[in-house]
Amino acid sequence: MGWKASGGDPCSESWQGITCSGSSVTAIKLPGLGLSGNLAYNMNTMDSLVELDMSQNSLGGGQQIQYNLPNKKLERLNLAGNQFSGAVPYSISTMPKLQYLNLNHNQLSGDITDIFSNLPSLTTVDLSSNSLTGNLPQSFTSLSSLKTLYLQNNQLTGSINVLANLPLDDLNVANNRFTGWIPNELKKINSLQTDGNSWSTGSAPPPPPFTAPPHSRSNRRKSPGQHSNGNNNSSSGGSSGIGAGAIAGIIVSVLVIGAVVAFFLIKRKQRKGTIPEHYEQRQPFNSFPSNEVKEMKPIQEATTVEVESLPSPAAVSLKPPPKIVRNQSFDDDDIASKPVVKKSNAAPVKATVYSVADLQMATDSFNMDNLIGEGTFGRVYRAQFSDTKVLAVKKLNSTVLPSQSSDDFYELVSNISKLHHPNLSELVGYCMEHGQHLLVFDFYRNGSLHDMLHLSDEYNKPLSWNSRVKIALGSARALEHLHEICSPSIIHKNFKSSNILLDTELNPHISDAGLSNFVPDAEFQASDQGSGYGAPEVDMTGQYTLKSDVYSFGIVMLELLTGRKPFDSSRPRSEQSLVRWATPQLHDIDALDRMVDPALKGLYPAKSLSRFADVVALCVQPEPEFRPPMSEVVQALVRLVQRANMTRRMLDGEEASRRPDDQDHEFA
Repeated sequence: MGWKASGGDPCSESWQGITCSGSSVTAIKLPGLGLSGNLAYNMNTMDSLVELDMSQNSLGGGQQIQYNLPNKKLERLNLAGNQFSGAVPYSISTMPKLQYLNLNHNQLSGDITDIFSNLPSLTTVDLSSNSLTGNLPQSFTSLSSLKTLYLQNNQLTGSINVLANLPLDDLNVANNRFTGWIPNELKKINSLQTDGNSWSTGSAPPPPPFTAPPHSRSNRRKSPGQHSNGNNNSSSGGSSGIGAGAIAGIIVSVLVIGAVVAFFLIKRKQRKGTIPEHYEQRQPFNSFPSNEVKEMKPIQEATTVEVESLPSPAAVSLKPPPKIVRNQSFDDDDIASKPVVKKSNAAPVKATVYSVADLQMATDSFNMDNLIGEGTFGRVYRAQFSDTKVLAVKKLNSTVLPSQSSDDFYELVSNISKLHHPNLSELVGYCMEHGQHLLVFDFYRNGSLHDMLHLSDEYNKPLSWNSRVKIALGSARALEHLHEICSPSIIHKNFKSSNILLDTELNPHISDAGLSNFVPDAEFQASDQGSGYGAPEVDMTGQYTLKSDVYSFGIVMLELLTGRKPFDSSRPRSEQSLVRWATPQLHDIDALDRMVDPALKGLYPAKSLSRFADVVALCVQPEPEFRPPMSEVVQALVRLVQRANMTRRMLDGEEASRRPDDQDHEFA
């Protein structure tokens, strides 16, 4: 094939199945070669890839499809006929140019989530012959170019009404558990296969009154179950017009409806003088009276409020309503008319409530120029407010709240608003208008630890050894708080250097704490695969525990010690996995000197380095029962810092009278 285990140039060396444009790989086509294993974890770095075809192999081995798929230019993705399990990957939603998607004959399961909203070019989708369940996602309605859809041989349920208005030429939904009626629009498709479902037999429910001509309804009643393209050949006496009974029914219906309308008009006229002017001008779905809406000064930060049961927010006009009446009371009917989120067990939330308008203006309509990060939970944007305050807005994706329920979101907000620790990135505010679910956090100008360690920047100085120990200790204290102070304990599941944010004094703040309970373990496992942070037992069982967090923390400590990424495919094969390369050398002082980050330029105390390595070795042990709890990790790092401070004081002459042999004993 011409492929090499490490090194080499697939473009200049003409590797089999590789198509290039200049030095950029544009296509990988390796179907039917009996390949096993999994996809590379960092395929999302292949910015020029247009086609990926790995079909008819033995890839996956029962594991999920790798989360980090190429997304910028990918037009064709074919992973059919492999052994992938889990859900349809959410990363498909980030492929705006995707035209062809084929995942048939795998072991995919679970619901198809709403990942199709931003795929206007998608023309072919084949998810057939898997074990997919649940209803079809509403985002299918956004596939304005879809011509071919294969969903046969799954366990999908519910109706197929979301497909009614798609420009389909070829549809196969056979052998599922669909119910209801086949929409008439779909019956016109030339290639339609619907066998093996539980379709309703009689006529479909009639449309609302007077929305169809009377003769149309009459014909539909005379031919129950008949296809729309069938012929009605009935006797002349039965189809010549509307019967007397039907006429009488229509007259009675008109009289009843007229009476009801008249009653409400009179009632409204009687009340018109008592309703405040601003109430009549409210948007139909507003959940707050407009006297609570701020004057809408451009991008003004909202006030902090404490609420017990927050109604579902809705549209807020960019222009303030005229003649706002303050302290206006409402009668019982007014209160009943407002949409209210049912009360849950969630505790009251003390946080800032933002409108979508505020956040759109602060992020320039979530412009990609303001994108500062993207992970398992969604994208994070920089938000610049008019008062010079800068915040970070996390726009949650559908995997966090699959049901898009405001109750679920409020419960999430309630849970994470209770997390308070100096080394946690705490919640500042939230927004849940127009079906959007957004969380607002503090913005940390030094970015993430990952960027500080691994992205070269001529303006950034390398982290000193003391700063690295400080970051490790602060991060350990945050995990200790989640594991041993919170009740019940909180497993982070997503602990990595990109989720450690640094303020101007290089104090660490852990992000995404408390979000893990709202995402299935399988989602985290998919993003962990190949990242280098996942504990061995997670790869085998898919289950996260407190000790899997400890393992991930040990990997971050290795990053701090060596300056290397947890997995780096650019290095020699034996050094690509950081933990496998580093672990055998952690107790060898000479090897430690060679593996320490060259950016430190030798400016570190040897004993401090050795003790740091001892803590790492405990955290990354393969057996979870042998890893220490985070409280012990904190104590070990505190002792390391205390000894370093004592050494510094001695060097400054504060304890010059101490004997050398005592010093050696103290720091041995």
